[in-house]
Amino acid sequence: MPNFEGCDGTRLFCTDWGQGKPVVFVAGAWLASSSWEFQMLPLAGRGLRCVAYDRRGHGRSDWVGHGFDYDTLADDLAALLDHLDLREVTLVAHSMGGGEVIRYLSRHGYDRVSRVALIGTTAPFPLAAPDNPEGVPREIFDAMTAERTKDRPRWMAQNSQAFFATHLGNSVSTELMDWMIRQCLDCSAIAAVEAVKTAFRTDLRAEAAAIEVPALILHGDADASAPVALCGRRLAKTVPDNIYKEYSLAGHGICVTHAEAVNRDLLDFIGAA
Repeated sequence: MPNFEGCDGTRLFCTDWGQGKPVVFVAGAWLASSSWEFQMLPLAGRGLRCVAYDRRGHGRSDWVGHGFDYDTLADDLAALLDHLDLREVTLVAHSMGGGEVIRYLSRHGYDRVSRVALIGTTAPFPLAAPDNPEGVPREIFDAMTAERTKDRPRWMAQNSQAFFATHLGNSVSTELMDWMIRQCLDCSAIAAVEAVKTAFRTDLRAEAAAIEVPALILHGDADASAPVALCGRRLAKTVPDNIYKEYSLAGHGICVTHAEAVNRDLLDFIGAA
């Protein structure tokens, strides 16, 4: 069935394609399961079972006004894996989805998960703190949140080219860019604010350092949303057993602009190439 119950009964939408080793995709903030079509369609065609879902407050899931902390979101992911009774899963996450995966592992363990792929993630801790002086100062984050909330459609349109790093030669059609903007706007106003607060304010350094399964970390060196020096490279230094690949001139929309390379790396990592 396309719907399942999250940890507190919230109705969540999911997509389940193909047969074989299960791969579960966790989207970034504002994006829905359909954002993974450039991975799910090819990987399902290569003999993998590809599952994705819409986070609460996003897409076709219930637009509830609560539960955007990592504990609840990780419990929703656990509810999906339990609902489908998936084993030996590869968890693939983008942006804040990486935090959900890391919290899932620390909260629910490894009985169902064999490996993780973290793509353009905001983890391990992007906000400035006394022991994290290179992070984004809270006042800058709060100002950006206020600007975005004041006129979300305008902000999305103005920042879409930076998301894909089109100024560096990444080719994205106007129609595809518009589709991604509509997808980001198909997210409740409270989810748009609270999900990003969770992504930026949660310190996952200790949990990332305790990951016990192999990890693939992919990050663009032109990522404006999750700067590579603050996120990708730090995560690679934190996670014990990882393969780190940095994509030249790739932005936060790496799964679209560099889909073929991402898919090759995923297939190699999963062992399905």
